Amino acid sequence: MKGNHRASIKPGQKVAVVQKQDQRSGDLTEGIVEKILTNSPTHPHGIKVRLASGEVGRVKEILE
Repeated sequence: MKGNHRASIKPGQKVAVVQKQDQRSGDLTEGIVEKILTNSPTHPHGIKVRLASGEVGRVKEILE
């Protein structure tokens, strides 16, 4: 499932995000959503979240 819609992402979900430094390579980081950082209902590059590990990135896939 894609991560472009804020309504489909909830804290506690497992997601795959792309971090800023990995945007060119496309490397994904998996983790649990701690906080949703994007305020708008949609974003073309994915909703920005902070993972429980403290890493920040844009959601590319919802894994649950």
